[in-house]
Amino acid sequence: MKIVAVLVSFSLLISSCSQNAITGRKQLSFFKESDIQDMAATQYKQFLTESKVVASATSKDAEMVRRVGQRLSAAITKFYTDKGLAKELEGYQWEYNLVDSKEVNAWCMPGGKIVVYTGLLPISQNEAALAVVMGHEVAHALAKHGNERMSQATAQQLGGVALEVAVANKSPEARNIFMGAYGIGTTVGGTLPFSRKHELEADKLGLIYAALAGYNPQEAIPLWERMEKAASGSQKPPELLSTHPTEATRIEKLKAMMPEALKYYKPMNQGGK
Repeated sequence: MKIVAVLVSFSLLISSCSQNAITGRKQLSFFKESDIQDMAATQYKQFLTESKVVASATSKDAEMVRRVGQRLSAAITKFYTDKGLAKELEGYQWEYNLVDSKEVNAWCMPGGKIVVYTGLLPISQNEAALAVVMGHEVAHALAKHGNERMSQATAQQLGGVALEVAVANKSPEARNIFMGAYGIGTTVGGTLPFSRKHELEADKLGLIYAALAGYNPQEAIPLWERMEKAASGSQKPPELLSTHPTEATRIEKLKAMMPEALKYYKPMNQGGK
């Protein structure tokens, strides 16, 4: 019976592997994107009701977050449509909110649900650097990194089918797994760090997304220098670094990615420089 269970589980893993249209690599994906987007919409709404949302009508910072989000989503939509990949954005209903919190953090749920914390702004310092961060977070969502992390964790326990049902039914257990996979708020059992592969993919795509939106991707270099400095000057690193591990070679890798990103860069206005 154990052999049969292993074979069934192995068959499930094989059938759940698919090629990602964004990154071009195969990844494990147990969960339907529509189910994850539904859960994201529910959790995003709940998160906003429990947080101090800064109104864009009365805050220049919140208006900047909204503006950057709109430019990114418009540029990404056009780019993917031109590439024949519009299906990858199916179900996306973009939202962009600034939340009053000292955390140096930002994230994007599946379906385009974005949050930036006010604690990030003193480090991002300008609109282009903020676009790089937001582009990076959007890249995690579009590359389905959260789905992959949830699937990998599930595969270790050989409970993929059970968890897929839990996600579809939006159970409390599924909610905790979802929030942990996307590094949102305080989660039970802590968060699962993105892998180095995920981070490099998000870095590369994030630079391109920022460039497509008319923001200078070269702002990523001083941004991450400031991020590293903030981490070294505090006993507790910024939340953005704790959930998105960085290494000494990250800036060098960003520099190596820059020539390709710059191919997409066409300045739109002063804010994009």
